[in-house]
Amino acid sequence: MTRDPIPAGLTDGAYVAKFVIAVDGPAGSGKSSVSRAAARALGFGYQDTGAAYRALAWHALQQGVDLDDADAVLASWDTFDYAIGTDPDAYFVRVGDTDVTDAIRTPDVTAAVAHIAKLPDVRHRLVQLFRNVMRRTDAQGIITEGRDITTVVAPDADVRILLTADEQVRMARRSAEVTTQSAAETSAALARRDAADAKVVDFMNAADGVTTLDSTDLDFDQTVQAVVDLARAAGH
Repeated sequence: MTRDPIPAGLTDGAYVAKFVIAVDGPAGSGKSSVSRAAARALGFGYQDTGAAYRALAWHALQQGVDLDDADAVLASWDTFDYAIGTDPDAYFVRVGDTDVTDAIRTPDVTAAVAHIAKLPDVRHRLVQLFRNVMRRTDAQGIITEGRDITTVVAPDADVRILLTADEQVRMARRSAEVTTQSAAETSAALARRDAADAKVVDFMNAADGVTTLDSTDLDFDQTVQAVVDLARAAGH
């Protein structure tokens, strides 16, 4: 999946899918869980782009790569055999023959992601990977979520959403998800991730044509329904 060429006749930024929903947002905003549930409701595929950053970080750690050595990180790409399940009911992440679905969520990998995500060459290669996943989906559409999805990965998506919430709400939600760290540790990790990513991409302000969905006062089901409603309003 990481090696697929761009199909003949397509520009570098093009992708092929019947209907694309792009979802951006800061850490702890609920992008993954909301997008996955909305994809299930719509009969769409689902792509968690953050999983690829995490998987590459895991791969680099397994190889003993110095994460501060940009050339070494890029060299690890040559052996990065990545695959992701886009069926929201059969989600998996693999590197080679190893299922890393759970392994990429450990604190060590989380800490390493910032080193990976800050490298422009890595981001460019991953953007091509994300588009390849969208091209290959068998579903009638796909929800792709992460950072800079609405502006870089899929700027021509049928629906573009910035999913956000107040910082304290995001930290509380993330703390409830992570059971291996204290609330203080989880909140600090979220803040560090936002600060690191903010140096590379603006994920707090909606670009032109992007709908801001603030879930601060919405519960999970209401947020999912809001995404579904935006898809239906756009013609799906």
